[in-house]
Amino acid sequence: METLTVLKTVHILATLLLLGSALGLAIWVWRARSKGDASIYSRLLRRPLVFVWLLLVICLASLPFSGWWLVHLMGWPLGQTWILASSVIYTLGALSCFWLLARLNRVRIASGVGSPKFTLALAVFSFVCFFAIAGLMGAKPV
Repeated sequence: METLTVLKTVHILATLLLLGSALGLAIWVWRARSKGDASIYSRLLRRPLVFVWLLLVICLASLPFSGWWLVHLMGWPLGQTWILASSVIYTLGALSCFWLLARLNRVRIASGVGSPKFTLALAVFSFVCFFAIAGLMGAKPV
């Protein structure tokens, strides 16, 4: 039973770190943009934020494995609607998050490339996806 408790804690912490680091990045960009900082995109992936980006990627990579392990330990069938919905939403959210990372890196390298509105839309979509998954995990209609 201790393994289950530790795994639940790790899974919840990974979810909170993922949402927290994404929210932290969003607040940082919003504050810099409101001050009129035009070089925000070129500084977005610099060293102080590498930790945040690394944390984001580690959380994205660990969540499917810890989630599957939790489902396996609890004995729930993988065909439940909320588990399948979470998997589909996770796939869409992770792909949009990686697309967002690629867009931000391209903007950092060559400033002025791409639409900031589309980049914002990708970020909001990713956040909504992961927030919806957290809601499904909390509700767990078993």
